[in-house]
Amino acid sequence: METKVTADRDYELWALLEQACDATRRARDNELREFGISRMQAEILFIVKAIDGPATPAEISRWLFRKAHTVSGLLERMEKQGLVRQVKDLERKNMIRVVIAEKGEEAYQRSRELQVIRMILSCLSSEQQEDLRVYLERLRNKALEELRVKPRLAFP
Repeated sequence: METKVTADRDYELWALLEQACDATRRARDNELREFGISRMQAEILFIVKAIDGPATPAEISRWLFRKAHTVSGLLERMEKQGLVRQVKDLERKNMIRVVIAEKGEEAYQRSRELQVIRMILSCLSSEQQEDLRVYLERLRNKALEELRVKPRLAFP
């Protein structure tokens, strides 16, 4: 009987986590729509800024937990929109670096000013937010361990 109770509690926690993520994503999507960029585009701009060193499509895909071809397609569309440029690395000719274009920089700055994430997280105290960070990192790292993917820091 204990196993069923534990399994039900685990499923309830997982469902609650999914609901919180989905609702937060939808709120963020609504906020970003006003500026003509998607949540994924905002995430890519954030990651390019956060990566210490050259941002490559492969590195971005590792941070997003997405397949390289998915990220390449997103980057191509973002380049057509004038948000990023993909340039050949001067030191390694076969490597592409992703650089944020002026329009992308503006979109990045505007996306950072938006308030929905801050408003959602404001229901938690600073201490609770830090606890949440610790718990989410623990869950993420355990999931990555199950996938046999080396954990890395979320964002610098």
